[in-house]
Amino acid sequence: MKTKALFILLGLLFLLPMTVLSQNLAVVSEDVSVMSNEMAYASYLASPASGGPYPGIILIHSFNGLQPGYRTMTDQLASEGFVVLAVGWQTFERSPSDETMLFLMEDSVAFLAGRSNVDAGRIGLTGFCAGGRYTMLFMPQIRQFGAGVAWYGFPYAGDNPPVALVNELTEPMLIIHGTADRPSPIGEIYDYAEALDTAGSPFEMKIYQGQPHGFMLDDDDMNMNDVATDAFNEMVDFFRRKL
Repeated sequence: MKTKALFILLGLLFLLPMTVLSQNLAVVSEDVSVMSNEMAYASYLASPASGGPYPGIILIHSFNGLQPGYRTMTDQLASEGFVVLAVGWQTFERSPSDETMLFLMEDSVAFLAGRSNVDAGRIGLTGFCAGGRYTMLFMPQIRQFGAGVAWYGFPYAGDNPPVALVNELTEPMLIIHGTADRPSPIGEIYDYAEALDTAGSPFEMKIYQGQPHGFMLDDDDMNMNDVATDAFNEMVDFFRRKL
């Protein structure tokens, strides 16, 4: 079958060793407000303490909020040489409309692009759970994004399912998922990848056998086990190659 053949080839790629050289730069971080539609979204910003300009990354947390683990991840990404904005997209409502989120993402891009330590021509997007869906949804719509990493997203969810936009994706996206993800079954991710492949849209995948939905967090904190560390390094390597 075509699907099986595609993912056998992808699986072989997953076996290749990958080395990420950690920069471990000193980091400064602060709580910030991102203005969108005349509302201030309580967010979190981390960046290397000096130097630049650096690539910028917008991080969209999961449906469970801007948990401490996402702040830790924002700091760690900054230590690797990125200016990272974790957007508090649930500041005013738990489930904002896709239109509200589109405006917020565009305003978040403008927020990062206006900073002197950010290279406005190199801005990426990453998101987890609901944020993974938003990454899949907005990568084809917001042209300023040069690369995206979608963590355990939902390509077939919502009134505007991301799968409907596969033909519009022009910049590379990395999909990270676990085979034991029950809210977002791995079969749907394989189907989404096949749709991207058929459309000729640029993507990569990293699949973790036996990993559940949300495996990057352990309760509220960032998971530090081998799988989470490897997955984080995959994201860092992808952004370094593509931004």
